[in-house]
Amino acid sequence: MTACRQSAIGLGLAALIVGGWATLHVWGVFFQPLTWPAVAVVPLIILTQSWLGAGMFIVAHDAMHGSLAPGRPRVNAVVGQICVGAYAAFSYRKLNGSHHQHHRTPGQAEDPDFHAARPEAFAPWFYSFFMRYFGGREFAIVTAVLIAYLLIGAHVANMILFWALPAILSALQLFVFGTWLPHRHDQGAEAFADHHNARTIPMPWIASLLTCFHFGMHHEHHLSPGTPWWRLPDVRRETVRPGSTTPV
Repeated sequence: MTACRQSAIGLGLAALIVGGWATLHVWGVFFQPLTWPAVAVVPLIILTQSWLGAGMFIVAHDAMHGSLAPGRPRVNAVVGQICVGAYAAFSYRKLNGSHHQHHRTPGQAEDPDFHAARPEAFAPWFYSFFMRYFGGREFAIVTAVLIAYLLIGAHVANMILFWALPAILSALQLFVFGTWLPHRHDQGAEAFADHHNARTIPMPWIASLLTCFHFGMHHEHHLSPGTPWWRLPDVRRETVRPGSTTPV
């Protein structure tokens, strides 16, 4: 596939994901009624927004690897910052540096996204994972936006349901399927195949898409970090062919 075609597909999908998230965010925070019968669609909006929020992180992740728009580093950086900034005022530069360190030392003490003290425990790992990136700067920006929302007419209940809750759910979604399950050290878990210390979560294609935009195909991602999220199923099909991982 040419770089131009990959860029067109990647940026087109990114526009759909970010545009969908932004539309639901604005609608939910400012316009969604919480009275019957309109309230019946609230769970669907929350789940969709959570999924799209995870998708924005995956878009930013592809930008970090240069696979969103190959050969266009400025485009990757701008789109990546838009995604993580809109989500929770995260710094793309900080995330980018940490993520590449993760790829250099996956599942090791030097891995910033790994919890070496308790590599099987969910809660301590998630807490350290989240707090590593959400600090005073991010808190101040989110607080300023919250105050601005209140001043222009947003309701507290709407902000909790359509901003805070989807953000938490998508963070959990990303952590569970993109970090904890692929990288945890647990006697009951599948052994790691190689030095990448990453495993793939076996599931049907649609479940893989809905859980974390195919990021559960984590071993394939570590084998081919320059492959965008929407092509990981192709890498998966190649790597499971007999002999495909045998050196030649």
